[in-house]
Amino acid sequence: MRIGYGYDVHKLSDTGGKLILGGVDIPFPKGLVGHSDADVLIHAVIDAILGALAKGDIGQHFPDTDERYRDIDSRILLREITDLMDNTGYEIGNLDATICAEKPKLQTYLKKMQENLASDLHTDLWNVSLKATTEEGLGITGRGKAVTATAVVLLKTL
Repeated sequence: MRIGYGYDVHKLSDTGGKLILGGVDIPFPKGLVGHSDADVLIHAVIDAILGALAKGDIGQHFPDTDERYRDIDSRILLREITDLMDNTGYEIGNLDATICAEKPKLQTYLKKMQENLASDLHTDLWNVSLKATTEEGLGITGRGKAVTATAVVLLKTL
C-alpha cells in the first residue's frame, strides 16, 4: 500500500468565469482562475495520487507553460494519471477529500463530484469520500478570495 496527500488552491475571479469542482460546473458569479479549468478538487486528487506513486506533482506532468493544457478539462488530466496509476500496478483503496469554500454552498453537488471521481479513478463510489467546509470568514477562502482542496489517497496493488 502507498499513501499520498494533495493540496491545491486557486483564486476566485471577480470578473466571472466558471466554477468547476470535481468536474461539476457550479452556477456562481465568480470563477476559478488557472491555466486549465482550475478544478482544485481534481488537482488535489492528482497530486495525492502522484505523491503516493512518488511521481512528482501535477505541474511536472501538465505544466502551465504548455498550451495543450490551456482551459483543459481536469477530468482528462485525472484519467491520464489514473492510467499511469493502473500501469504502475496500483488502484485506489480509498480517497478522502475536502473542499474549502465560503460560498457557494456545495453540499448538493458532492454526490455528482463523487460519481465523476469514482468513474475517472476506476473505483466504486464507496471508495470516494468528499466533504465541503468553510473557514468561517477566516483566511483567503473565508474572505471569498479562493477555493482550496485537500486529498488523501490510499493506493493498493492490483
